[in-house]
Amino acid sequence: MDTNELLKKIKLIEIKTRGLTKQVFSGAYHSSFKGKGMAFSEVREYNVGDEVRTIDWNVTARFNAPFVKVFEEERELTVILMIDVSGSSEFGTQNKTKRDLALELAAVLAFSAIANNDKIGAIFVSDQIEKYIAPAKGKKHALYILRELIALKPKSLKTNINEGLKFLRNTQKKRSIGFVISDFIDSNSFQEGFNVNKRKHDLVAIRLSDPAESKLPDLGMIHLYNAETGRKTWVNSSSVVAQQIFEENFRSFENQLNDIFKQLGIDQTTIQTTDDYIPKLVQLFQTRK
Repeated sequence: MDTNELLKKIKLIEIKTRGLTKQVFSGAYHSSFKGKGMAFSEVREYNVGDEVRTIDWNVTARFNAPFVKVFEEERELTVILMIDVSGSSEFGTQNKTKRDLALELAAVLAFSAIANNDKIGAIFVSDQIEKYIAPAKGKKHALYILRELIALKPKSLKTNINEGLKFLRNTQKKRSIGFVISDFIDSNSFQEGFNVNKRKHDLVAIRLSDPAESKLPDLGMIHLYNAETGRKTWVNSSSVVAQQIFEENFRSFENQLNDIFKQLGIDQTTIQTTDDYIPKLVQLFQTRK
């Protein structure tokens, strides 16, 4: 993609998602995440009724009188978009691939963050860190993230979400909101990465899917290609048994993922390449209030 095509695509994404963000999304974003953390503000003298656990013992010893720490809600957040750019993200049987859908979701989330004066950063991950963009404020920075995602050509086609979660933990020392955008088709376990990060960060999982992943089309003998392993398999898609096995495998995968996120206490939603994703996002965030 040359520079002119890149700029044109970014502009189209901005126009499409900016209106959606302003009309229905900003309020949901704000109420779902603001005030989730507390930051130290100042110390003051102890008053009757103050909680003992808020006493600042160092200041108390210095002045020989009880002082307490005062906290206030954190009004500025750091939002990190952790986006799976492995080979399976290029899959899509309708008008867009999962990578295209991830781009639009990233745009909505990024513009919502800057509308609320929050910082926005990104981690693009396959089975390695493909690119890291440190958090910063402003529309220019949000557009830079989108441009880099469009232009990115991953070094690897494989998936290891845990590598991205490990990187998130090591780079973000301050509490952040982490949106993990992936199809979660990963042979590696990522539970530990989520479990460790959720002690400090607020994580949300957005699973991307395509209708063809849940139902095998009746097209006779077809060639299935695994974009991450390069493996090719011939399948008789008209076979009732093959269709049943295909659908059962998908349901098993979906149920397993739902169980994992439920056990971890991670808010999550599934969005297909054919979905109107704004209602799905708003519904997700309304459940967090």
